[in-house]
Amino acid sequence: MGISVGIVGVGVFGHKFVRSFQAHPDVSRVALCDLKADRLAEAAKKFAIEETYPSLDEICKSDLDALAIITQHWLHGPQAIQAMEAGKHVYSAVPPAWSFNSADEALEMCDELVETVRRTGQLYMLGETTFFRPETMYCRRRAAEGAFGEFVYAEGEYFHDLSHGLQEVAKKRWGDRFGPDKTGGVPMFYPTHATGGIMSVMGAHMTEVSAQGYVYPNDDWWRADTIYRNVFCGEVALYRMSNGAVVRHAEMRRLGTPTRETFRIYGSEGSFESDFGGTRWVTKDSAEPVDTRQTREPLPEELADDLGGHGGSHAYLVHEFVDSVAHERTPRINVWESVRYLAPGLVAHKSALRGGELLKIPDWGDAP
Repeated sequence: MGISVGIVGVGVFGHKFVRSFQAHPDVSRVALCDLKADRLAEAAKKFAIEETYPSLDEICKSDLDALAIITQHWLHGPQAIQAMEAGKHVYSAVPPAWSFNSADEALEMCDELVETVRRTGQLYMLGETTFFRPETMYCRRRAAEGAFGEFVYAEGEYFHDLSHGLQEVAKKRWGDRFGPDKTGGVPMFYPTHATGGIMSVMGAHMTEVSAQGYVYPNDDWWRADTIYRNVFCGEVALYRMSNGAVVRHAEMRRLGTPTRETFRIYGSEGSFESDFGGTRWVTKDSAEPVDTRQTREPLPEELADDLGGHGGSHAYLVHEFVDSVAHERTPRINVWESVRYLAPGLVAHKSALRGGELLKIPDWGDAP
């Protein structure tokens, strides 16, 4: 008998995960949940799913084992806590916690998430796509071999120009409530695509940061008079890691480049580089192209034919969560790992607001 999973939020992104949950051999029952009745009915028909719920409150009353929360980002933290309080294991889309304009508020939500997992005993997993991108899996394998030597330096970035769909996303998220006060956002409040890969490869976390923000001349999208109260369309941070390495992290939203989420990691003996020219394994004497797709981790054959988006990470995220729940093990992207991915960006924004002041990054420790 497999586990039962409810998918909360069946908008555009939620749709991308339904088939993988349905196909997984350890899932015997899938339900859908959405506040919008027409969208819920459409998804139920498309995926031939009869069990539906009109709200998170209602699905939390069900006997489902787990919930996948794929709703608006400002709801992830509170909804994950509500679901765990109701006895559900939780998969959450990124980011794990949010505040429109206060890093301290989001850090407090991180505290609440960790405390809720500890108290309820429920499993929590963050759907950070970078963890299962092929380049990350490749680098974790090379790190396990000792090929990097000592980790020295890394660079992570999420480049996503405003013109590449971000305006449309904002309008869809807010619907009828969208207006001039809903533009902008804090780039460093969405850092996990850039931080997660580096931390998962190094097995280390950020401990302190100094950051700077960039203000675009006469910007009509990032302004101080919005709910975000933020004028930075780009932010760059320099971190010290717990293993002694130094990391540069850039979150840029006005940039003349295609969208990209990537990292480069440099060790004392070997290094990994990724840019628009491809991916390379680099040593002191050579630089060889590598096809990181050849080092993917195994998957159940039912999922292997459709890996989904974000570098083919979606199927892996579904499998990691389902396998964790089915076998009662802590997911690799657990709540302790998740808040470590997020906190550096939150504190980096505080540093940028203070002109680059060096600040300590809180830590919640390793998973038990």
